[in-house]
Amino acid sequence: MKGSKLYVGNISHSVTNEELKELFSSHGTVQSVNIIQGKGFGFVEMSNQSEAENAKKALDGYAMKGRSLRVNPAQPPKSRSGGRGGYRSY
Repeated sequence: MKGSKLYVGNISHSVTNEELKELFSSHGTVQSVNIIQGKGFGFVEMSNQSEAENAKKALDGYAMKGRSLRVNPAQPPKSRSGGRGGYRSY
């Protein structure tokens, strides 16, 4: 696993950034937490790769507020350019 940023999926809509930070803090230093509101996923950045790996192993499948969390290494955003369709003004 490269990097220290984790994707966290299947988050209950009632979970807050602080609650997620508290959960991940038991596995290392949390640099940042960003839950995408209304989407059921977010990102947690740990202080180093080793802590991120430990958090992934410990928390993937962890039950939080009735949901089983999915924890994976974060992937860079996909490019949205080059597609056909859509409106273009020339």
